[in-house]
Amino acid sequence: MPDKKLEEAGINVTVGEVTELDTAQKQALTADGRRFPYDKLFLATGSSAFIPPLGGRELNGVCALRGLDDAERIKAFLAETKPAKLVFIGAGFISMEIASLLATQNPGAYDITVVEQCDRPLPLMLDKDMAGPVAEYLDKQGIRLMTDAKVEQIVGQDTHVRGVALDSGKIIDADMVFVNVGVRPNVALAEKAGLKMGRFGIQVNRFQETSDPDILAGGDCVEKINFITGKIDAGCLRGPAVMQGRLAAKRLAGFDIGFPGVLNAGGCRMFDLVVASTGLTEETAAREGFETICAAVDSRSKHGMIPGMQPWRIKLVFDRETKKLIGGQIVSHDVAPAREIDAVSAFILGGKTMADLTTFTSACNPDISSEPSMEPITIAAEQALQQSG
Repeated sequence: MPDKKLEEAGINVTVGEVTELDTAQKQALTADGRRFPYDKLFLATGSSAFIPPLGGRELNGVCALRGLDDAERIKAFLAETKPAKLVFIGAGFISMEIASLLATQNPGAYDITVVEQCDRPLPLMLDKDMAGPVAEYLDKQGIRLMTDAKVEQIVGQDTHVRGVALDSGKIIDADMVFVNVGVRPNVALAEKAGLKMGRFGIQVNRFQETSDPDILAGGDCVEKINFITGKIDAGCLRGPAVMQGRLAAKRLAGFDIGFPGVLNAGGCRMFDLVVASTGLTEETAAREGFETICAAVDSRSKHGMIPGMQPWRIKLVFDRETKKLIGGQIVSHDVAPAREIDAVSAFILGGKTMADLTTFTSACNPDISSEPSMEPITIAAEQALQQSG
């Protein structure tokens, strides 16, 4: 158990809800009246699922997934009511992973519909040209995807959910509705303590220090800087949260290592299809004022002569002015190629240009990579370089 590991490391673990921070006396107060003095305090209050103000959102069978408690409630509802018609509001990675997992574990048991306001699935991860094949794949797997559609209301009867009403007037029958459209930072405790707030949460410097020099914070409850744009970003993903916790610990230990900013790198698996992305999409880059050069390349998971080869595709996004790599997307029918997204992240952090990437060579083995002459990152960089004139 995690708590046991902490205790074995000499860390005292106490379960309780902190309701107030006495910053003058440097004490954390719990709901049951206990006081915990501190020299330094780290806030990791996370975030909560955001349920939009839809009529019917309080009905039985409407749920969101953010933590263990949510997962337990979902499992219990599925076991007790045995719903047949499931509707997912939002086609982000949480919705898509839950939908594919339920369809895989119980083949034929569920009629699944995903409603997305944007024109494609995974709109924060993929451009439309990369999302098109994903939508086709999901359709073949029996997932009904409705894009360019907005939910106006959740419909119920006798306190139970019975469907969702769209802005088109259409009603989709549902025995259970999953709402996964984003999160909101848990900042009530920090606000009560008088810490300075930003647009996306608690304001911190690059060392995770808040406006109170003795309080540090990290994870979903703090706002972050986007590494590429230099602008404020929410960045509510596990990777940045883990790294900020480590950097806060290093700060307390006397190191001066700053958080570099977020790339919002993430991945999603749906049935046997894996999607990964990092940095800016072509669409996001345009909104941020970048003029881009993009290249997409089809590749394969192994040498063509090796049995079991699976196709995959990568798209790279470059800034036309600086020629630097600013984003990447992968859609793969095998897990291993999707991990190349980490190499893309490293290249972005390293400020690599399209010219630099034309010299990239991956570790090559016939059973784990495409031929050296077909390394897709290199080919995409070559194509981008030709477009740059």
